[in-house]
Amino acid sequence: MTLARDHRIDFFRGLALIFIFWDHVPHNPLGQITLRNFGFSDAAEVFVFLAGYAAVLAYGKVLAREGFLIACVKILRRAWVLYVVHIFLLAMLMGIVFFANSHVETRDLVEEMGMHHFISNPQQALIDELLLRFKPNLMDPLPLYIVLLAGLPLVLPILVRKAWVVVAMSMALYLMVPLAGWNLAAIKDGVWYFNPVAWQLLFVLGGAAAIHSQRPRLPETRPLVRQPLFVSAALYVVVAGMLTVLWRWPDLHDAVVPMSLQNVFYPISKTNLSPVRLLHFLALAYVTAKLIPDSGWTQNWLAQQSCRMGRFSLEIFCLGVLLAPLADMVNALTDDAFAMQIFTALVGAGLMALLATWLEFNKRLNQTINRSQPAAAPTEADRALL
Repeated sequence: MTLARDHRIDFFRGLALIFIFWDHVPHNPLGQITLRNFGFSDAAEVFVFLAGYAAVLAYGKVLAREGFLIACVKILRRAWVLYVVHIFLLAMLMGIVFFANSHVETRDLVEEMGMHHFISNPQQALIDELLLRFKPNLMDPLPLYIVLLAGLPLVLPILVRKAWVVVAMSMALYLMVPLAGWNLAAIKDGVWYFNPVAWQLLFVLGGAAAIHSQRPRLPETRPLVRQPLFVSAALYVVVAGMLTVLWRWPDLHDAVVPMSLQNVFYPISKTNLSPVRLLHFLALAYVTAKLIPDSGWTQNWLAQQSCRMGRFSLEIFCLGVLLAPLADMVNALTDDAFAMQIFTALVGAGLMALLATWLEFNKRLNQTINRSQPAAAPTEADRALL
């Protein structure tokens, strides 16, 4: 099976990275237009789902071409790179937060970022960091991705052949969360903020969607309004959006939304990926896929910037994590002036786009150099090994 790259995936990964950055800057006005304000799910679901989608596209191709062992080695090597990046990113983030905290007198940024554990017990904090138990704010998605990617070799061979089997096992594991309370231990809040036992389902569904997208399908001739699944998904997205908007006015929300409906939807747990969050994201993804069936629109300039960020998601995510406390510091020094908040949000997104542009330019330059260099003649030692 040939797994082709879908530029729409790159676009929405890039858009999710921008939303994550804006959501991580407190009081940021542009954070009011991100996904979390118009539905039960947010950019985190987009990031994890598309991470599974992209991982299966990439390593499914390696599996088909080079076999399971090589695919396994490459997956685990990537997970190790992510683990090392996580350690260095946390060290850099702590440096930035302590620097920012020394310049902001009105707030305790160290407390807000959940870093007091490092001050009170630095040796234990170092151990907890290596064990992925010490995760200050902003850092939670990366350890989750490390764990999910490290587990991919266990299911990839089955996933590319019988995806429904893996999805069924993943769903069973997801259902064990409310029954048994499974989660991993952490310093802050006692458990992982993104419970990997629950969020693995979204990662697996992303991988299954990647497999499904490569299979030939008969074109749907009925208009969208006559497709029951699309209508149901669109209705759910609209209802979730209306409820989320009403959260801004609690009295109006309680007056409009019946208590019976509130008992169905609430509480909405992000940690354990509440079913209403999961269903909202899946409905939103389905509606989006139906309304945007091709990738021709990704060729315009603005879409290309998002696509480029999506292709270098690790580097862009790390930059966004480091820029968020810096933007918060600058905003705090100007008493959270509206113009400054807009300025730092746009500058941060611009810097992320510039980094992606530089990374792509550097990658193409290296590819050009490699193609232009003639293959080196084998040495005597090389001949002895042949």
